[in-house]
This record gives sequence, C-alpha cells and structure tokens, in this order.
Amino acid sequence: MNRELAILEKLEKELSLKQLQIKSLLTITQAINDNVSAEGLFNMYKSFLSWEMGIEKMALFITDGETEDWECATSINFEKEKKNAIIPILLTHKRLHTIKSGEIEILNGFNIIIPVFHKELPISYAVIGGIKEKDDLYNKIQFITTITNIIAVAIENKRLFKKQIEQERYRREMELATQVQNMLIPEHLPIEQHFAISKIYKPHFNIGGDYIDFIRFDENRFAFCIADISGKGVSAALLMANFQAMIQSLIFQYRDLETFVFALNQSVYRITKSDKYITFFVAEVDIKNKVLRYVNAGHFPPILKMNDKLLRLDKGCSFIGAFEKLDNIKEESIQLTSEAMIVSFTDGLPDLRNKEEEYFGDNYLEIFVDENFKLSPDEFNQKLLKEIDDFRGGNEIADDIAVLTCKIY
Repeated sequence: MNRELAILEKLEKELSLKQLQIKSLLTITQAINDNVSAEGLFNMYKSFLSWEMGIEKMALFITDGETEDWECATSINFEKEKKNAIIPILLTHKRLHTIKSGEIEILNGFNIIIPVFHKELPISYAVIGGIKEKDDLYNKIQFITTITNIIAVAIENKRLFKKQIEQERYRREMELATQVQNMLIPEHLPIEQHFAISKIYKPHFNIGGDYIDFIRFDENRFAFCIADISGKGVSAALLMANFQAMIQSLIFQYRDLETFVFALNQSVYRITKSDKYITFFVAEVDIKNKVLRYVNAGHFPPILKMNDKLLRLDKGCSFIGAFEKLDNIKEESIQLTSEAMIVSFTDGLPDLRNKEEEYFGDNYLEIFVDENFKLSPDEFNQKLLKEIDDFRGGNEIADDIAVLTCKIY
C-alpha cells in the first residue's frame, strides 16, 4: 500500500511539474508573440527560475552575435563585476556542461552551463546553480535549457529584426540621397564654338559629397564650380541641395566673385554652424574679353594650361561654412591670351592609391594635363578615366572623384 502511495505521489509530482512547464511555456510564448520588451522577457526568465524552479543562483549572458561584447542580462545571487572573468570560460563550451565540484573557482555554486548558438555563433550563455529539489533533476535541467533557448533566440530575433529595419531605413535614405544628388549634378554640359566643358563623376558609393555645376549668365559669360562637401549620405545630399540653391540665387545678385563667396559662406554657416564645411572653387569666364576670374575657397588648386605653361589656381580664402565670416577673400583675374584648359578636381583623384599603396598624385596629374592639353574636354576626360582605372588596378576607389574640365578655344 505504501509503495502504491509513493508511486502515486511521484506521478502527481511529475504531472504537476509538467503542468507548470506547459503553463510557463505558454506564458513565455504569449509574451514573445505580444512583442514584450527584452527587459520584460529577462524578468520573466528570472522569475520563472527563481519562483517556479527554485533556482538559487543564475546568470544569463547575452551578446549581439557580431561583437565580442557580452552583458549580464539578468541574474540571481551573482556579482555582475565577475562577468569579464567568467565569459572566457563559458566561450570554451558548445554543449550543455555539468560543472564538477572544485572544477573552476569562479564557477563555485553553479551546476550547469547552458550555451545557445545561432549559425555556429554563441549568442547566449546561462549558468545555473542551487536547484533545490534533486528529484527528476534531468527533466528540470532539460526544461531550463529549453526555456533558456527560447528566451535567447527570441532576443536574437528582436535584434535581427531591428537590424533589418535599420538597414531598410538606411537603404531608403541612400536611395533618396542618390535621387537628390542625381538631380543636382548636371547631366549634360555645353560644347560650343568658343568653349566646351566635360565632367567625370564617380562617387565612392551610390552617394558622394562632391558637387559640380555650370551657370550661364549670357552668350558671352558663364561660370562653373566644383565643391567637396564634408560628410556622406542624406545629410550631405540635403546640404548639397541647399548649397546649389544658394549658388544659383546668390551668383546672379553680385557683380564680383569676392562678394558672392562672402555671402555664400554666411548662408552656409547659418545652416551648418561650422558642423560641416565645404571646399569650393568657382570661376567666371568672359569669352568676349578673354578673361578668367576665380576664387578658391580651400579647394584643391585646379590646373590651368595656357601658353605652354601650367598655373595652379590657388588664390582665394578658407573653406565655406567653417567660419561665420571670411576675411581677406582674394579674387584673381587672368587674361586668356591663347587657347586654355582648366582642369578642376576633388581630392579623391590625387589621393587615389594603387595596390602598392602609391598615390596617383598631384605631380602626375600636372604631367597628364601637359601631355593631353590638345584634346577636347570629353576626350581628355575619357583618357583620364582609363588612366585612373589602369593605375588603381583592382583597388577600390576609396573616395569620391569629380573632375570638371573646361576648354576655352
């Protein structure tokens, strides 16, 4: 009779444990379906182990699966400052591990290590100790392992979902920025009897911070400019859109480039408050009077080839937008006494490197201009593009490259 009662009590206890396990699984599953926060899931895990399973000591460690940073998400009677000492030990285990008495001092009080992996990468470790009731120990450990895996995988899914949303947002932002930039960069530049202009535009990714533009005043006067805007992505594209609007508005208001650049700087500074800056080169050409006027605002000096000589156009001032007021702006005027070619570019061109980590360089660019001056701007740029590709080989372009080539016949 006593034996039958003992068997009955054991069955009732097993049934009670199974019911508790099913109830706990349903509760946690419902919480996951209801998109309970990570903190809420950790609290449920801690409460379940402490109150339902009688666990006296526990620590759950979580990582994002991409870095080596681990955090103690929740714990029972564990000193979190010991995290850095215990993590290297846990990382050596890929399967459920029973801790032997006296195995490692820092693991004293713990009985089992539960690792959770995702695509061969550890995403969570739980160390459990002090299970009060030793009856049906194997079944309890199996269930604790199941709950740990469910919680850890749910947290990992939350992280991956968040990452996917961020990537989608970034993709949309980049698409928008690319569309904005494509609208701002002139698709066609003029080729006329007295002058011709051609461009090279190779952004590092789909969106770059380089900017080029052409402005026509009348049949005898035009201007062109090139700029390098600090930053990338949507913020650079939006600043570029504002910058173009400022240029198109201000350049028709002032008779000289010095005043134009002064006003342009103030307009940019009001938007950026020196958080971003722009290197800028602007030139105005008077075809009738054969005069080139320009201001260089901290930009890489363009190359002027005329009368068998090379001249660097470096007169001007500091960056646009870096300071509230630009002092000592210098506009230089050059008489165009014969056929002339002006090659302006952003720093991505001279900074281009090959596999031997050699730079394309400023000196080589001068040699290239000197040797290919007789070509039309389109022919010049096509040959320069081939030269760029031959030089870099299989090396990726590390920065945006923009070139604006203007020839005065």
